[in-house]
This record gives sequence, structure tokens and C-alpha cells, in this order.
Amino acid sequence: MVGVAQEQHPDRCRLWLQWQRIDWPMLHDPITRTGLAAVPVLTAIDEWGVVRLTNPDPDTFEREFLDHDFPKPASLPDAGAASPRDRATLLAEARAKNSAESWRAYGDAVLLFGPKKGQASALEAYRHAVKASPAEGVSHFCLGVAYRMRYDSPDRQEGDFQAALDAWGRALALDPNQYIWRRRIQQYGPRLDKPYPFYDWVDEARAAIRARGETPLPLTVEPTGAETASPLKEQKRAAPAAEPDPQAKVTRDAGGFVRMETALAPGSVKPGEATRLHLVFRVSPARKAHWNNEAEPLRVWLNVPPGWETEQRLIELPNPPTETSAEVRQASVELQASKSAPAGPVTLSGYALYNVCEDVNGVCLFRRQEVRVRIDVVPPPLPPP
Repeated sequence: MVGVAQEQHPDRCRLWLQWQRIDWPMLHDPITRTGLAAVPVLTAIDEWGVVRLTNPDPDTFEREFLDHDFPKPASLPDAGAASPRDRATLLAEARAKNSAESWRAYGDAVLLFGPKKGQASALEAYRHAVKASPAEGVSHFCLGVAYRMRYDSPDRQEGDFQAALDAWGRALALDPNQYIWRRRIQQYGPRLDKPYPFYDWVDEARAAIRARGETPLPLTVEPTGAETASPLKEQKRAAPAAEPDPQAKVTRDAGGFVRMETALAPGSVKPGEATRLHLVFRVSPARKAHWNNEAEPLRVWLNVPPGWETEQRLIELPNPPTETSAEVRQASVELQASKSAPAGPVTLSGYALYNVCEDVNGVCLFRRQEVRVRIDVVPPPLPPP
């Protein structure tokens, strides 16, 4: 048994395997090198490397495959022909051919097989692939995977998460039947567009593993609320809430004590569709700042565009039990355009309020940072003639 997981984060798959006590090898294919459009797919390959069954019937699988002796083919493929080429050769070929396929081959090699900081080279390769053949969705999808990998690494750059979502959106627009690509966006997207909760099993898995006396394998990136949320059939309206700083009296954070990043999943919507806004807050290590958990929690207020609905206008992130901390804080909220929303950009505005302290002199500050996000409303497709 050998498995292939179409996951962005391989450590989540490892946690699942530990939970289910699965001990067969599992391969990681975040860029769909398999070419699959949907999973699961079960393929039975005999001892000679010949595909005998695809999606076999479980009731007849033992008789048709496991208990069957297959004859040796008259000729076998050269195993050496499939061996991976070195990255220098792939880069030389990409530069010579300048084709989407050759650039993707080089990008795949550096992204999957090293070096550890291969995202930059992969991003450059996939950009060349997109430029060489902009109508091939796979190049856009791979570009998005590389952006998200860099976002999850210490080398992240501001905007990487949104760049990943935008690239996946372009890929799906080119091939709307590619459900693996669709699921990657839905993983971070609104509940109105979710087929199921993606990672709600993580807490259950950890509890079961600890109950067995084992230590759950660590996750590099913890699932966010969007990734554990259940599907929703209808947008809930926000409950009435009092705006915390209606006259904008709180001092702006001009010193960069907190870096705020936003991302929309998806980045554009049709009238009547929903998107999920992600807000990420990081205290600045350059300013030697930390969260002050003895004061009010971090709060976000949103001014929703006319005609739009949201589940929450006021978001509060509870403080951890320690007096101070420096963790990354994340919040997300869903927004839905009205069915009559005109095509074009709209602006979501608001602000975040938070308490931070400087390590150097111990001064604690209450600060405000503006939220301003552009949402593109695209026209619905024209009816067939």
C-alpha cells in the first residue's frame, strides 16, 4: 500500500495517519503532479508495474487482484527513464525551451525536493510558466502553492496568502472541473461554499492519541477557524453591537508595533456570493513589542458596504491567560454580496484596537489601526443564447 495525499500541509496528513494507525508510506503531492481532478482514486498496480485496475470493486478486489498471478509482460519500461534529473539540468532545459512544461518541471523539483528555501526559485519558475502559457491552469495553481508555502515559512512576505488565493482562483477559472483546486480555495473560504468541515477532526485526533499514551505529532500551521468551520446554508446577520471607537479618538499605530495583513478567500465574488476575510496580526520583533493581556482584548470593527451582509461587525479575540505574549493572532469573518450588487470594486473599511507594550522601556500603549480591503464584484456569466 502506498498513498498519495493532495494536501498543502503534509504534517496534517501525518497526524491523521498517526490517529488512524496507518503505517503504509504516504507521498505528498501539493501541486497535483498526479494530474487528478478529484479524489479518492484507487489504482491497483501489479508486481511488473502494470496498472490492472482503477477504482476496483471492494467485493471482488481480492479475487481479481490480490489472489491473481499476473504474467510478466513481453517488454518492461526502462526504469532509468523515469529517474529524476538534477535541478541544474532542468533549469538549463527550461531556459532553452522556455515552455510552460519545462518551467514547471524545474519549479516542481525545487519546490518538492529542495533546497529548504526553494520557494523563491519555484515562484520564479512558475511565473515563467504562466507567462509562457497563461491559459494553462496548472501553472497558476502551482504558483499559488508556492506562495502559500512561503507564507507558512520564516521567509514569508506580506501579501503571500492573498497571492496564493488569487493564483488558485485564476487556475479554477481556467478549469472549473478541477475539484482539488476548488477544495484548496474552499479550505479557507466562506461556509456558504464549503462542502464539509476540512480539519474539524484535529482536536479529536489529538485527544484520541493522548488517550493511547502517545504524543500527537506537531503541526507547523494550526488550522484556522475557516478550516474547521462547518458548512452554512444561509448567511447569518450580525447581532447588534456598539462600535468601540466611533469618533476615532484612539491614537493610530504609526510606530508599526503591530503588522496587520488581510486576505480574501476568494478574492472576487459574483452578486449573491460570499467571501471570507482573514485578518492576521503580528507584534513587531523590530520594535521589541508584545501583547498586553491584562487590558482589553484585541477588537476589530467592520463597516460593511451597503447591500452586503456579515455575520459579525465586532470581533473580539480573547486574551491568553499569561500577562504578556507575542503569538500571531488571527480572526476571520464572512461577507456576502447582495444579489443585486453592481459589478466593480467595493471597499470594506474598519479598524482594529489592541494593547501592546514595548520591551525596552515597558511602556504600554492602546492603539488603533485602520482596516481597508478592496473586494471585486464580477458580473455573473451571460445566459446561453
